[in-house]
Amino acid sequence: MTHKVIIFPTLCVVVLALFLLNIFYGAVRIPVSEVLGILSGNEASNVSWQYIVMGYRLPQALTALLTGSVLSVCGLMLQVIFRNPLADSSILGISSGAGLGVACVMLMFGGGLYIGTLSVAGFAAVFAAALLGALAVTFVMLFLSSLIRNNALLLIAGVMLGYITSSVVMLLNFFASADGVRAYVQWGMGNFSGVSEAMLPFYAILSIVCIAASSPLVKPLNIMMIGSRYAENLGVNIKRLRTIILLLTGVMAALSTAFCGPIAFIGLAVPHLSRLLLRTDDFRLIMPTTILLGAIVALICNFICVLPSNGCVLPLNAVTPFLGVPIILYVISRKSYSL
Repeated sequence: MTHKVIIFPTLCVVVLALFLLNIFYGAVRIPVSEVLGILSGNEASNVSWQYIVMGYRLPQALTALLTGSVLSVCGLMLQVIFRNPLADSSILGISSGAGLGVACVMLMFGGGLYIGTLSVAGFAAVFAAALLGALAVTFVMLFLSSLIRNNALLLIAGVMLGYITSSVVMLLNFFASADGVRAYVQWGMGNFSGVSEAMLPFYAILSIVCIAASSPLVKPLNIMMIGSRYAENLGVNIKRLRTIILLLTGVMAALSTAFCGPIAFIGLAVPHLSRLLLRTDDFRLIMPTTILLGAIVALICNFICVLPSNGCVLPLNAVTPFLGVPIILYVISRKSYSL
């Protein structure tokens, strides 16, 4: 018990430390005293430094923190409801559906538009398209869940849906302009810098609402860990719970994908990291730990992306596998592991 009590304040301190590190360090070197002055509300000696800290690093760090938490909670709920350690919005095709919606806007209607350069109206169109794409796949999964009772087979069906959406995106890329393809490929690499200062309040509110909406599901998820039949005997409506989780994760996947691109492995790996750290299946502990660890992993990935310090920034999806893959390989190699 002492071990679990110490974990939460430690994780909070780590989140704060990494958040500040992401603000103080970046592709452009800015003296610590200048960053402190800017954060305190003072004018910087260099006008560009003011913009970099307040208009770029701060929104990027907040976006990483929120996105990591959203994706991790999303993966956690899907892994339990499908009773499969490899379930995730990207595996089930939900993120692919959101990506298809974005592809339609960027490749068919937006030409060479890049997410970070969109106006509020343009960004609203991208988010709406991502939401429609994610919900379309979600509703297909809901329909299939009424026909397929086996969770493993339902997971395979989600993978097949992901392949279909990827094929459609490939066709859109084939017929799109060179500028459109370049913009979409760049967006597909993933980044936390796509949320502008103006869009940050909207993104933050929606992310917090999604995470808060997941909190009432802690009790039924705890019961689901014991087994579906036992949960039904205790009055848990499995079908309704699955529907709520699929709809909620559809919105969460659309949110993160539209703003940050299709980010891999965070939602898949972090829930397992929480279980390994806590050594328990109690969702009253796992849920908040997953939220904090998701923020930590995302902030670490964002920091690694700017480490070259020569003015270039690494693609986010080139970094996340190095953190996520070892965790997943360790999990699937443990014969005793189960959900």
